[in-house]
Amino acid sequence: MMAMSEAIKYFGTDGIRGKANQFPMTADMALRVAMATAIVLRDARNGGHMDRAIIGKDTRLSGYMLEQAMSAGFVAMGMDVILVGPIPTPGIAGLARSLRADVGVMISASHNPYTDNGIKLFGPDGFKLDDSIEQRIEEMIGRDLSADLVSPENLGKASRLDDALGRYIESLKRSLPRHANFDGLKVVVDAAHGAAYKVAPQILWELEAEVVSIGCQPNGRNINEGFGATHTAALQRAVVEQGADIGIALDGDADRLIVVDEGGDVIDGDQLMASLALSMKEKGTLRGDCVVATVMSNLGLERILLERGLKLLRTPVGDRHVVEKMREEGVNLGGEQSGHIILSDHATTGDGLLAALQILSLVKEQGRKANAVLNQFTPLPQILKNVRFEKGGKPMQSEAVKEAIANAQSKFNGFGRVLVRESGTEPLIRVMAEGDDPVLVEGVVNDLCEVIEKVARSG
Repeated sequence: MMAMSEAIKYFGTDGIRGKANQFPMTADMALRVAMATAIVLRDARNGGHMDRAIIGKDTRLSGYMLEQAMSAGFVAMGMDVILVGPIPTPGIAGLARSLRADVGVMISASHNPYTDNGIKLFGPDGFKLDDSIEQRIEEMIGRDLSADLVSPENLGKASRLDDALGRYIESLKRSLPRHANFDGLKVVVDAAHGAAYKVAPQILWELEAEVVSIGCQPNGRNINEGFGATHTAALQRAVVEQGADIGIALDGDADRLIVVDEGGDVIDGDQLMASLALSMKEKGTLRGDCVVATVMSNLGLERILLERGLKLLRTPVGDRHVVEKMREEGVNLGGEQSGHIILSDHATTGDGLLAALQILSLVKEQGRKANAVLNQFTPLPQILKNVRFEKGGKPMQSEAVKEAIANAQSKFNGFGRVLVRESGTEPLIRVMAEGDDPVLVEGVVNDLCEVIEKVARSG
């Protein structure tokens, strides 16, 4: 077994993730994560009885290995395990809540290639576990856990839940009016050969859409390969070739959505949030006259919301931060440009299928082309570049870089913005600028990158 140090950071912004069958994404690690999670949650309940853990996964080959290892870990700690097989991440979040589970586990690396995998943990309320709980799990992983193993008579049991997808479908339908349907809409759905390969075409068929499915034939190795929310070319071609009204692309674990209109053009998460916000405002269902998005969302989104009397609150990158801010502010719509859309009246996390149903409802209600319904603003020119630096370096602490950022922002004179941030996963500085003048935007980004590169080279 590989030695583990408590100083190692296992949990990132979206659980534990890494190369499958290599530390930390090994069967041994998955076993320990399950055991440590059971211990921490039991301690949080002051020794109260532990009932059950629910485990879902996407379609990666390594999911079989990690699923069985985590199941063994929970059973060894006296917890019953419910295995549900391939299911979208939001399906696990919802099942954790509806089945009164102590913890929900999703085994997935989202939009990453099949060679990666990950572990996401949800609490009984359907929200991702608090950072403080994840920290305690981390501290426990590397310890000798043998003293916490239960006696033979108290071992848990593992079973399968056959109707998990049916339960998820019904929960999604409840987000729509009672007799809503998509009759008359031809929809191409791309499930990225991932977790929604069964459920996405199924629910659209049940709601009477004419469905064309692509990216719905997983083989364990093709998840996200040339399909899905991060690879839309196949969907764009299919929508045009099939003469479809709209296309929807999900990622590997189906927690994000990208839409393609009838002409084959991509509509990103910012446009989707704007469309939903304005519709919800008109219907009186948008709480707080507010939307939560990240620092990466286009300034055009912020402007269109302001024009309609709405405000935009920004958070750091990551849907976890968006959800936290939504809960703090009592807001029921938020998301990311990348397609994570959180509709908290119906779900506790980003849900690509849920968002797709709401978008399809808008198109059906308005009786217009998707392009006309879903393009609410003209995005400002936005450029993002990465600058790599030596691991361990601190270019963001340089006075020269700080001064360059301040000078760059001043050039926009209130008609644009600059965002410079360090990646949380790689030794990269991400430099983004946007504004009304594309030439100025490009110049600002290039000048900033030049300064950062110079500082990075010097030490």
